[in-house]
Amino acid sequence: MTSKPHYNLVVIGGGAAGFFGAINAAQLNPGLRILILEKSTKLLSKVKVSGGGRCNVTHHCFEPAPLAKHYPRGQKELKKLFYQFNAADTVAWFESRGVKLKTEADGRMFPQSNNSQTIIDCFLSEAEKHHIQIKTGYEVLKLTREQDHFHIHCKGEVFKAAKVLIASGGYSKPENYTWLNHTIVNPIPSLFTFNDPARTFTPLMGIAVTDAEVKIAGTKFLQQGPVLITHWGLSGPAVIKLSAWAAVELHQLNYTFTALVNWTGQSETVVREALMLLKNQHSKKNITGNPLFNLPKRLWEFLTQRAEIASEKIWANAAHKEINKLIELLYACAFPIKGKTTFKEEFVTCGGVDWKEVDLTTMESKHAPGLYFAGEVLNTDGETGGFNFQAAWTTAWVAAQNLARGEKQ
Repeated sequence: MTSKPHYNLVVIGGGAAGFFGAINAAQLNPGLRILILEKSTKLLSKVKVSGGGRCNVTHHCFEPAPLAKHYPRGQKELKKLFYQFNAADTVAWFESRGVKLKTEADGRMFPQSNNSQTIIDCFLSEAEKHHIQIKTGYEVLKLTREQDHFHIHCKGEVFKAAKVLIASGGYSKPENYTWLNHTIVNPIPSLFTFNDPARTFTPLMGIAVTDAEVKIAGTKFLQQGPVLITHWGLSGPAVIKLSAWAAVELHQLNYTFTALVNWTGQSETVVREALMLLKNQHSKKNITGNPLFNLPKRLWEFLTQRAEIASEKIWANAAHKEINKLIELLYACAFPIKGKTTFKEEFVTCGGVDWKEVDLTTMESKHAPGLYFAGEVLNTDGETGGFNFQAAWTTAWVAAQNLARGEKQ
């Protein structure tokens, strides 16, 4: 086993948080000898696939408190950190390096190039400019501290460093965290879609309803927003967001539960009044042929069929039993869910290093001086829409301010 030169800083993880931490530390202290170790052969792989290959860099939510509300876990901690570095700072950081961002209608922010390679090229260029060494195919097996430095053990090699930034991302299994020697909140999936084994709605796959509401039956969890019917079940922003907020509970239910979809986005009272108004004032109108609540025609027809309303029936002839069934399907359409599907290629876990063991002013471990954390390795996760990257940028930036201090050439 060979011994490698001493580094001021070794960053474990060649992803978003790792690069951001290394680059900012190098900029603050150009004399630092910095090494990034990445266990796979690919750098910045999540940056590459994020946002369908466009890279959803952050979200246009520039105030710390509202921004923090998009994080099911780590909300309290990130709120404090966002006062140091938030989404507006992210925009300024990239623009100062020639990467302009644009805001879409839903608040998501992307590079103007619409290409994630723009972000990757920016990071690689900055790393080269600051003489940051990068090694791929180096998985860290053990981390030990001896006197005033760390030993980072990889297969066949040991690297020595005064400080270490752990930005290794989220792991799916608790045993993958053991080398960290910190308390780990059990990692479980976040951001996923719902599988409906009955496939009742499969004929409608591809139909989206803009302002629907999804609820987990028997719980407090619900979200409003676009819902998409897929060939396997339910997807769309409201479902993805709901999966994050209810991640722990859904895991405990083994992903077997009932999802209730309110296609109208209105209260049950409003839905009932709308239908009774038609029955009383537009009694000669055909039911199936006249969709309500701006619902897609195919969905409305499907729901009336499920309510066992004949296609030629007019409102005057609708029985109360039929109307009640249609109200139920519009307001609380039940989907028996069993299982989940990863949302695109963006695998996100909640769980990880317990925030209680991290100093929020520096991102330094409370147990191991000189050891810092950033990104998804922490017990934090955000909704889809650029929030997970923003957590990576913020935690890495705060860590970098402190990683750069006290180290001489």
